[in-house]
Amino acid sequence: MKKRLLYKASLWGALAGTLLLSSCQLYKNYERPADISTDGIYGDMQTAGDNSLGDLKWRDLFTDPTLQALIERGIKQNNNMKNAELRIKEAEYALKCAKLAYAPSIYFNPSANVSRAWDPYDRNDYTTSKSYALPVSLSWQLGSIGQLRNQKKKAVVTRDQLRNAKQAIQAQLVANIAALYYNLCMFDEQLALTRQTEQNWGKYLQMQKQLMEAGQGNKAAVASIEATYYSISTSIISIENNIHSLELSLATLLGQTVSHTDRSSLSSFQAPAVINTGLPISILDRRPDVRDAELQLAAAFYDKNVALSAFFPQLTLSASGQFTNSLGAAVVNPGVLIGAAVASLAQPLFANGRIRAQYKVSKAELEIATNNFKQTVIAAGNEVNYAMDDILVARDMGVFIDKQVDALTVALDATKKLYANSNTNYLNVITAHNSLLNAQMSQIANRMAAISATIDLYQALGGGAE
Repeated sequence: MKKRLLYKASLWGALAGTLLLSSCQLYKNYERPADISTDGIYGDMQTAGDNSLGDLKWRDLFTDPTLQALIERGIKQNNNMKNAELRIKEAEYALKCAKLAYAPSIYFNPSANVSRAWDPYDRNDYTTSKSYALPVSLSWQLGSIGQLRNQKKKAVVTRDQLRNAKQAIQAQLVANIAALYYNLCMFDEQLALTRQTEQNWGKYLQMQKQLMEAGQGNKAAVASIEATYYSISTSIISIENNIHSLELSLATLLGQTVSHTDRSSLSSFQAPAVINTGLPISILDRRPDVRDAELQLAAAFYDKNVALSAFFPQLTLSASGQFTNSLGAAVVNPGVLIGAAVASLAQPLFANGRIRAQYKVSKAELEIATNNFKQTVIAAGNEVNYAMDDILVARDMGVFIDKQVDALTVALDATKKLYANSNTNYLNVITAHNSLLNAQMSQIANRMAAISATIDLYQALGGGAE
């Protein structure tokens, strides 16, 4: 008998201990898993603590006043930004609801009744019966251990996710406006060079026509030059169409109808001295997508706790009171007060395995969110590596392209001097001029590539969000 009692006591003790340990888990806050490491995500890239490009505010990177005005207008007028603000407000209201779940619900439901019997033959004189009730009821559903707390914690995470989504929209918006702006600057410069080329070939075409009319040229040469001239004219139309398309895209981002966009030149962009990537762990605090992946992980953590809380008893407290003048047939007047209080505790014992299955699902979702977070961190590091590679390639190519432009400038000057001394044909001047213009076009494109890579790196490091 004593052995049986000891066995039961130990069994209940073990059960109580298990419940206690499980309930402690429900009151833990989310912490980043220790096995998630960011070491080496930048490969061999240079790191520089707090002096990272991603630490710069967008106004410090994009110093062109015209571009700054466009970005500020976009942040203010972009409809996606406006919707993000509204979703944050919705999340704030949802969080208030989660916090108010701790408070009881109070209801007031007054009622009144008037009744009188009527005899069509006037055999009896019936009196009118009047009754009223002024009931007030209170209900307080405490739920199971830690349920309300974890639901509130998840509501906080949801609000933070929407705030982070707004930051992601802003970072993307800043990068897109800057990229469109400098692409417009690039096409402006290419358009100017192409128009200059068209003028040179137009001048050469008129010379050849005059030579043909003087009997010193032939129709085949004139037709060949004319075809080249028309090809260059076609390129001008194509560039002008690209400019118009980019202005349309920029107007869409700014939340306005299409209009001409004032702009300066590619030289207005000055690459910052700080271009280092920063410490690997710092990327987790700046990139909106990485923050979002971790917030999803935190939400899955609290969802698992909510599922775990379903194993514990559900406690509900309720009370009611009313002032009435009708309490059965014995009491009509005066009014009386009636009160009642009820406390209920519901412990789930068997729910067709639903509670256990839901808990297993929540654990699987937590593991999925953990894997997604790890993969997001890896992808973030690779984006930084790609952008850094593009910057280094553009810099290396820029050195040789600049030398090529310098050499072709010298060649064009020498060819012009030879033509002035009548020692060479004007076609050589045109050819030298076109070679220089092609190199200058490549120079413009390479500068744009460097700017684009810098913008990509800035965004990859979480820059642009405030």
